[in-house]
This record gives sequence, C-alpha cells and structure tokens, in this order.
Amino acid sequence: MSQLLLDAVVEPTEAKDTICIRAADASDVESLSIYFTRLSTTTRNKRFMGARADFAVVAAECVAKVSHPDHFTLLAEFRQEGRSTIIGETRYAYDAIARHGDFAISVADIFQRKGVGLQMMTAMEKHASHLGHEMIAAETARANAEMRGLAKKAGFEVTGLGGWQSVHFAKRLSRQPDAQ
Repeated sequence: MSQLLLDAVVEPTEAKDTICIRAADASDVESLSIYFTRLSTTTRNKRFMGARADFAVVAAECVAKVSHPDHFTLLAEFRQEGRSTIIGETRYAYDAIARHGDFAISVADIFQRKGVGLQMMTAMEKHASHLGHEMIAAETARANAEMRGLAKKAGFEVTGLGGWQSVHFAKRLSRQPDAQ
C-alpha cells in the first residue's frame, strides 16, 4: 500500500493554530460526515454532491478505497488548542483506462479564498506524481467561477466543454522522486 507522506503544517494562522493536510482513513467517516453536513448547499452543489442528503454514505465512499494505491482522500484540518476540525477534503481516483486521475474538492465556506484549496491541490498532485501518474483531469460547472479560477491558479488548462453546463480541465504532472 502506498503511504501518503503528509501531515505537514500547511499554513500557520496563529502561534497555536495551524491548518494541516493529511490522508483520510476509515476512522474519519464520522468527522467527514459532520463536515459535509456543515457545508452550504452552494458549496455541496459545486462539489457535485447535488441533492444528496446521505452524508455518512458520501463520507464512507471517500475513505472506502484508502487501501487501493491509486485512490486517496486528503483532509485539511484546522488544529486549535489540541482539537482538530475538518475544513476541506479532496478525493482522488486514478482511471487506468483514461490514464489520468480525477478529483473532487471542497473547502468549508469560512475557509474559502484563504489558500486552503490550492494547498490541497498541490498535495494531491504531489502524491499522484509519486504514484507515477502523469495527468490529473476534472470537470466543473461552467458557472463555478471559483473552481475555474483555482484550477487556473494551480496550473490546469481548459481542455474542452462537457455539454452545455460543464468545463473540463487537466494538468500534466512532473515526475516526483520517490519518497524515502
């Protein structure tokens, strides 16, 4: 099984408060379910969760394949005074037929536009590259200007339109040396 070498401090917010990114595991289902419940309807829709109300099932799906080397979920946590709260997640899955990884990402409403999404995407790309993956692709709603802007900032390029409501984008990854 591939191991994520994360759990590094991403962005200090105060002397005692930090935001960290780490790999999710089966013990995170309840916390992830609570996180999804607290997202605004708009944020859930932008994550393509739509009208789903079964957040415990969605959370379980996010960690269901953590033992599969080509699937992983990263969590961003706000750590304050010994307590951790999930404030973001990205789910990644490699499609061997299409030969690229796909991802979905969300950040808690109050932490949006503070660099958390970009840091999560960078960590996801780094791990995918360590796995030997050469490309990551995704799609978003044409109306999702925030995700289109984040993807552009992260170096993704628009690769086409997916019907009248979505935009496809992709990024070629550079090979990262294997971690020791």
